[in-house]
Amino acid sequence: MTPIVPRARAPLKAPSVLPGFAPTFSATLFYLAVVVLIPLGALIVKASSLGFGGIIAVAAEPRVLASLKVTFGIAIAAALIDLLVGAVVAWALTRYSFPGRRIFDAMIDLPFALPTAVAGIALSTLYAPNGWLGAPLAKLGLKVAFTPLGILVALVFVGLPFVVRTVQPVIEELDAEQEEASATLGANRWRTIRHVLIPELAPALLTGMALAFARGVGEYGSVIFIAGNVPYVSEITPLLIVVKLEEYNYAGATAIAAIMLALSFAMLLVINSAQAWTRRSLGDV
Repeated sequence: MTPIVPRARAPLKAPSVLPGFAPTFSATLFYLAVVVLIPLGALIVKASSLGFGGIIAVAAEPRVLASLKVTFGIAIAAALIDLLVGAVVAWALTRYSFPGRRIFDAMIDLPFALPTAVAGIALSTLYAPNGWLGAPLAKLGLKVAFTPLGILVALVFVGLPFVVRTVQPVIEELDAEQEEASATLGANRWRTIRHVLIPELAPALLTGMALAFARGVGEYGSVIFIAGNVPYVSEITPLLIVVKLEEYNYAGATAIAAIMLALSFAMLLVINSAQAWTRRSLGDV
């Protein structure tokens, strides 16, 4: 007779600490619906009361076009500055030890914790014609406060932490031996940066730039104090939306907001596409 061998029991699966797919996915949908989709849907519905032609007419207004140019143009410029400066700051804080490094590292997060109105008042006081930095610059013929240049300063200030905190963990994971090997093979510093460092840091840099750009487009509190808010010169689109609301022109305000939403989505789509292309390119190498 063939002996009956008892079947080996399958090992019991350890229970997961986190909840399963159903509750987490339900919580995700609930959050997206309440916080993102419903408000955006209400915005689009309210703007659609003007009709497509009405929205185009609002977008074609000279004051709206000027504010969009100021808002998106300066936000892009500030994001590019943050990209360069943030990469250097993240590299210095990660790769070098110097007195006060922890203090400097903590100060990077200051724009996160500082109320935007306080930041705007501080920057406008600092860069005013009689301010600590504004007075020396005024002697050189350079006016910062109450000009578009002041908006650039404010957006660089609030956007820099996004780049630094996005790039910093990636630099910490980089192996210094790659740079040493590149130098051993005769590559100069520029070739090492271009062929060794930038390919590794590119996705994080693009992500940080996208976050800085998104923050710059929607920034209001720190900008209105230093911008001067002159129509056609230094007026940002969020302020123009507030002006429309104060005039009880709710349809016009939502139309401008919908235009900003569409432009912001298009810009972020381009940046995210560039980020995905960079990752695919690195994967093929």
